[in-house]
Amino acid sequence: MKKLFLILLLIVVFQPVFAQRHLLPKFVRKMIFEKDSSKKASFVLLPVLSSAPETGLELGGSALYSFYTDTISPNTRISNIFAYGTLTTKGQSRINLSTNYWLPQNKYHYTASIGYINFPFDFYGVGNNTHKVDADRLGQKRVRVTFIGEKKFGNNVYIGVVAGGYDYRFNDANTTGIFNTDPTIEGRHGGAFLYAGPSLVFDNRNNNTYTTKGIHITSYLNLMKGVFSNNNYSGGLFNLEYAQYFKLDRHFVLAFDVQEQSLTGSQSPFYLLPALGSDEMMRGYYNGRFRDRNLLAGQTELRYRLSDRIGVVGFLGTGQVFNKTFSLNEFKPNYGGGLRYFFDTEKGLSIRVDYGVGEKRPGESRQSGVYIGLGEAF
Repeated sequence: MKKLFLILLLIVVFQPVFAQRHLLPKFVRKMIFEKDSSKKASFVLLPVLSSAPETGLELGGSALYSFYTDTISPNTRISNIFAYGTLTTKGQSRINLSTNYWLPQNKYHYTASIGYINFPFDFYGVGNNTHKVDADRLGQKRVRVTFIGEKKFGNNVYIGVVAGGYDYRFNDANTTGIFNTDPTIEGRHGGAFLYAGPSLVFDNRNNNTYTTKGIHITSYLNLMKGVFSNNNYSGGLFNLEYAQYFKLDRHFVLAFDVQEQSLTGSQSPFYLLPALGSDEMMRGYYNGRFRDRNLLAGQTELRYRLSDRIGVVGFLGTGQVFNKTFSLNEFKPNYGGGLRYFFDTEKGLSIRVDYGVGEKRPGESRQSGVYIGLGEAF
């Protein structure tokens, strides 16, 4: 999908050019330009505008409300509520509401989300070496509900529970495409399932929005069971992620991130397979172009803070998906860079624009992608 850069985002990133910002409404000036060293709640609103042949024009917006549950303690982390919604001229839609909630002194941590999408995507098959020529456009409807609740034990350890559910539905107008003709594809009709399981986290980051030092280890196991017409499915998904941050000086931060995901159980529904590529890991790869039962990926990012408001980053990574065993020769490259605009310097909240580059497969153009989002990639 070709993204069109937003007028507001251009104003944000190239702030010095717009000397006449006093002409903007007061709430916009406060939201984007004014500094606030207090612990008051903050709000940012961004429009979404994109276009693609399969969707037509897509219009919508996103909003982030950030706040502290305890404004007295210097240690309580930032909580937020994030909402996102778009509609296309061809009748598709995406909507999501999520929260990341830290209680005073970080004694409890909750994350939750609910979302719905009615949006097409390209399916390329399963494996680490799929071909662009096999791209099969699928219609997709998905409902998702997720919840994580964790309690702090000691200084930096959190133990909790993950729970939620999904309902996937797919359709394919091309009956001769890979989705319908490849006999190894499992779960073509989608289905509903519920999941629950344990989580274990180690977190001694100095800040959860713009981290400059510390370690963050996240692990969880989703034990999944199909329901309704999908009640013959049972399996699980294990996730382990390790991130570490080093403050090199007052301007430079070096960050590392490694992630492993594995689908367990005898069945392999394609929509549950770990997928390479997102706005957080392996930027530059179309999400779902490569998917299989296991994923292993890592990245490093060098962040440079030019000023309180402006930052730049460069990143380098590699990753692959595989069925049972991985090969060093199968790791895919990933590199790129981006810009940051910190609209709330006290809380470390930023708008980011990244350009990621991936591999060039024989007979195909080099894979790449532009990403616009709120907050750091990891």
